[in-house]
Amino acid sequence: MSIVAGLTKGSVIPESMAPVVDGLRIETISILGGQGKNGVPEPLKRLDLKMGDIVSVVGPTGCGKTTLINDIELYANDNTPTRRKVLINGEPHPEGCLLDPRKNPMALISQHTNFLSDLPVAVFLETHARIRGLEDPGAAIEKTASFANQLTGEPIILENAMTELSGGQTRALLIADAVIIGNSPIILLDEIENAGIHRTRALELLKGYAKIFIFVTHDPRIALLSDYRVVMKDGAMQKLVVTGEEEKGVAAEIRKLDDLMLDLRQRIRAGEELSREQLCARLRQLGYIA
Repeated sequence: MSIVAGLTKGSVIPESMAPVVDGLRIETISILGGQGKNGVPEPLKRLDLKMGDIVSVVGPTGCGKTTLINDIELYANDNTPTRRKVLINGEPHPEGCLLDPRKNPMALISQHTNFLSDLPVAVFLETHARIRGLEDPGAAIEKTASFANQLTGEPIILENAMTELSGGQTRALLIADAVIIGNSPIILLDEIENAGIHRTRALELLKGYAKIFIFVTHDPRIALLSDYRVVMKDGAMQKLVVTGEEEKGVAAEIRKLDDLMLDLRQRIRAGEELSREQLCARLRQLGYIA
């Protein structure tokens, strides 16, 4: 089974919006199926994604979700246990991209974000901006911080050390850094829901960029707000599910419940005491009880 995700949606990112990395205009990424844990060929033989696609990778714990995005980040070429191949614009990875970040169209935001450096946040971002050769590092830092602070409960202070950030602040900062300073055309995100960031706001912001976003997630809200989801089992890509109109309606209902949970968490964090009466009143507002 071969699926060309970009063609399924029918929309096309204008050529002028397609990101350019080291002179190469990035238009598509392709994952050619290999084999699962049992050595059996993957049912999903090929997956082609274009700029603007948001994709979720779903499945039970241990099914190979993280392995899939690791294969993508490493530009697997029949040289990993899965035997997959990853192509950019239908070709093997650009020469030198694994050694030079300026030539690499890929960015991975993993679950493990411990920093060995105690650089201030501003210095960390400025260093990356200068490595990328940005003409106005100050503006990029300001925009990155603004983006990140829309995803966190407590704002990130640029003068604070990277090691002082919480897990959620760190993940939010790295997402913003990859999108704005790194300007990576293809961004891989591993279980951002575990970081405590505002997921819906993150997806709303990311949809404004002509990039490919691939989420590993257990969160139904992220999965249903994506354009597609790759279903994993036994280490293999099983199928691609296109998010239809009915599922978008389900996502809207999940959003109401998720916003309720977010509101309750914020109240508890603020030291408020909750009552059953308050909860019932909120549920009535949402239309779930009479």
